[in-house]
Amino acid sequence: MTKTNQHENERFEALFQYASMGILVANSEGSIILANNYLLLQFGYDNSDELVGKKIETLIPSRYHPHHVGKRDEYMATRERRPMGIGRDLYGLRKDGKEFPVEISLSNYNSNEGVCSIAFVIDISKRKEIEQALMKQKEQLADINSKIEELNNDLEEKVELRTLQLQNAMLELEASRDELTNALGKEKELSDLKSRFVSMASHEFRTPLSTILSSASLVAKYTESEEQDKRDKHIKRIKSAVNNLTDLLNEFLSIGRIEDGKITANFTDFNIKEMLTEISSEIQGISKLGQTILYEHSGNDMVHLDVSLLRNVIFNLLSNAIKFSPENAPILLSTKVQEKDICIRVKDAGLGISVEDQTHLFERFFRGANATNIQGTGLGLHIVSKYIELMEGRIDFESKLEEGTEFIIKFNQ
Repeated sequence: MTKTNQHENERFEALFQYASMGILVANSEGSIILANNYLLLQFGYDNSDELVGKKIETLIPSRYHPHHVGKRDEYMATRERRPMGIGRDLYGLRKDGKEFPVEISLSNYNSNEGVCSIAFVIDISKRKEIEQALMKQKEQLADINSKIEELNNDLEEKVELRTLQLQNAMLELEASRDELTNALGKEKELSDLKSRFVSMASHEFRTPLSTILSSASLVAKYTESEEQDKRDKHIKRIKSAVNNLTDLLNEFLSIGRIEDGKITANFTDFNIKEMLTEISSEIQGISKLGQTILYEHSGNDMVHLDVSLLRNVIFNLLSNAIKFSPENAPILLSTKVQEKDICIRVKDAGLGISVEDQTHLFERFFRGANATNIQGTGLGLHIVSKYIELMEGRIDFESKLEEGTEFIIKFNQ
């Protein structure tokens, strides 16, 4: 052996034996031919003679032997360099029979003895201990988060209970707007939705109640028989105010029943042309001077929907069209029934809806900025959208300020 070769062998021996990881060399038959000192230390052997000539499976727990032999032969056939253990845990077996987690990288080279594979073995026991500690910390953190969530849920329930109590108190006591505002200031948990409800209810209920009170007082003054016309006038005002209050209460009750899931759609076959003709004639009685409802129908007459829900939807939209349109303005109602879909349109030439208000149109208690002087609760269109949703339909609209609004309702057949 030349001095150069001897020097190279000494370098290899130094790198091999003093490497800070376990290194194992095996032949194509899976027999160990070299093992460095670090690997002997990892697996608890005193010298390499105890391993040389033995199969690689000597260093692997017996439960993995059948599977490992096949994988070993497959690797020797493909000879691809790769790390082992990605996505699964690997274990080594010490001389004393104890197992420990390892990470292994494989490579290969050609020699006079044929193709040999090299395994670089790292003991990852410390890493596993750290990972387990982290997992335990995560579990503890999850437990803490769960307890915090429970506390939050309890707090939310208390807030909801307090909100319900306050709403009932406001309706039953008919407290003044200033008193309600002070109460809401103390209840920071109440949402903007509740505030709008209080403001609307206070105004909408007080107006008809004031009308009833003043008319009832005036009726009492007309005691003579020839004053019957005056009595009839105030009685009519009282009836109108009572009907208004009834409509308000029905809207509130409808919202509650919808949210409680007590309203469901009962689909039946009926003649939509006849029903909408009847509604148009009925609602013409509350129209303004010169207003006319023009109804057009095309396609089939029979549909499969909920009669009661659809009637409420059409009545509400036509009432709004009358309310928000000027005198002598036509209101267009049309239905088109095809084989696969139904389309209903209600169009007026009224105030229209601003772009800013359009995104909130179907929200509860919402009223447009240009409708503050017109009577209403802001619940009608919200109820309409919910009824249409129960019938598995959809509603859309087109509107411009001072040019009117058109609502488009569509159902699948």
